[in-house]
Amino acid sequence: MRLRPVLASVPRRALTLIVALGVAVTLAGCTGGGSADPVVAGPATTGTVAPPASVSPPPVVEPSGTPGATSTQPHAAGTAQQNLPRFRAVVAQVAAGAGKVEGRAYIDALVTAGFDKKAMQVTQDQSTVGHPAESIEFSVRWPDGQCLVGQVGPDTGAPVTTVLPGLAGGGCLLGATRVIDW
Repeated sequence: MRLRPVLASVPRRALTLIVALGVAVTLAGCTGGGSADPVVAGPATTGTVAPPASVSPPPVVEPSGTPGATSTQPHAAGTAQQNLPRFRAVVAQVAAGAGKVEGRAYIDALVTAGFDKKAMQVTQDQSTVGHPAESIEFSVRWPDGQCLVGQVGPDTGAPVTTVLPGLAGGGCLLGATRVIDW
């Protein structure tokens, strides 16, 4: 099977995301041994971003298997994979609103939904030369060592959410991230 015809049928944005996620997974496995986390905390952005309007995420079905059981909070005793539907619902709700390209809007909505702010990371909303970021990423590290990761932005298309292995040093995202100090 020739790879070129297959790749030609995949939208460029999807191909870029697939490659980026593959690199992230590969690099996450290459962080062995050392105690230093390759995630570098960058400076907080200088502008103020208004928190999103009252966000009340929809309830999701509990993984307990009890028919009709719902919750408006993440399942702290569950795995990252079990919490992915809840994470995905919050991300979709923010992506449909005015703050869809603001990292703070996702962090604030996830906190409102009960996710642990201390376990979160988010990338910058702007590039190093002050242009809007082509995409932003945010994550929540789960106690099981896995990470709930979201990516949104004009170059991403629809929001992307997934579970990826956490980095050996304790973070989820490679590269510079914003300090979450609000």
